[in-house]
Amino acid sequence: MHYLFAIWDGGGAVPPQLALARGLIDRGHTVTVLADPTLEGEVSAARAEFRSWRRAPHRRTQDETIADDRGISNPSRLVQLLLDELVAAPSARFAADVRDADRERRADVIVAEMPLLGALAAGQALRRPTVALMTLCYAAPHPDLPPFGTGFGPGVGPMSRFRNKIVARLAERLWDRGVEALDATRAELGLGPVGRHLWDQLRQVDRVLVLTSREFDFPCSTLPANVRYVGPQLADPAWAGKDVTLPPGAEPLVLVSFSSTPMEQVSLLRRTLRSLADLPVRALVTTGPAVDPDEVIADVRLRPGISVVRSAPHGAVLTHAAAVVTHAGHGTVVKALSAGVPLVCLPIGRDQPDNAARVVAAGAGIRLKSSASVSAIAQAVERVCSDEAYRSAARTLGASLAREAVSGAALDELEAIARESAASHR
Repeated sequence: MHYLFAIWDGGGAVPPQLALARGLIDRGHTVTVLADPTLEGEVSAARAEFRSWRRAPHRRTQDETIADDRGISNPSRLVQLLLDELVAAPSARFAADVRDADRERRADVIVAEMPLLGALAAGQALRRPTVALMTLCYAAPHPDLPPFGTGFGPGVGPMSRFRNKIVARLAERLWDRGVEALDATRAELGLGPVGRHLWDQLRQVDRVLVLTSREFDFPCSTLPANVRYVGPQLADPAWAGKDVTLPPGAEPLVLVSFSSTPMEQVSLLRRTLRSLADLPVRALVTTGPAVDPDEVIADVRLRPGISVVRSAPHGAVLTHAAAVVTHAGHGTVVKALSAGVPLVCLPIGRDQPDNAARVVAAGAGIRLKSSASVSAIAQAVERVCSDEAYRSAARTLGASLAREAVSGAALDELEAIARESAASHR
């Protein structure tokens, strides 16, 4: 079968999607990945065929940013930014690029990341099996779940349930400002209106694959019939390399990792470095492609046993780690837990508060504000390294995540949907 993947350069969401592409290729299928030019090397490393977005918004260089949310804390402005630059306003351009790619090489299945509603609508219009990928916890509006991006826990009493309900209703109204633009795209494609709400587009595709574990996510009584939890993908990005040199010494090792995209994280990295200066630990700090290590260590005293590097394969580091200090991106969190390593979470934005809330609910780590002081970060690191309860909880949850990561459930679903379609057309 031939699969067409539509993805955008959204940082940590990229490696799990390319891991699926690589897995399909390993099973004998072919894959074209429609993506930003900045991802061409990653796509080639996955052995897939690369095709650039042409009409749709995309990054041409590492210095460019699509839907730049740095410094935006107002929810209304943030949602409008995403609607204007990714989800709704450019949906016709995403759809056109998908249709062009399919015209050049017909896809048996079209796979697109959740925010690319135009790409999903294009798959629906082409009458091909269409799959939406959620590279995080279940993020569509649902009455059992806290609103996306809030970091709330599930409602456990009248007040928290009321809070979640009101905030969810307000969030849905904000997102629904994109319905008109998406409906215009759908009309161009020969489709009817999406429905009452913007995210009803997800109900109209064949599958929604959630790339995490039910054990990690908050419990949910009922989900749409097309939703499947298929476990996390733990592959490191190609840019992380394969070799790692750990700081010398016998002290517990702390891995520090914040966003691989620009999120104004330099100050937080510096505070974290200072917090480790007087602790009896070693530390490996990976800044990622968005931050120059020299910028982080400026005016910071680096003692022996602490290394700051651009990148390292986290999978290899985590087998030696006692704790992870992180922004709580989904990829970093599930990799740490799968290795049985507890976390100190300092979420900056996006889905990170939600992931941190789930870590704390599982007892597998501590959550602090991203503005936390040097002493607060130091105390949290000391606690997760010394209190066995955190490591025990991380191991318990991590065992489930690790099993699901190697189960092949996501690839099985992608193959099954292709077989079902082929059988229906015989």
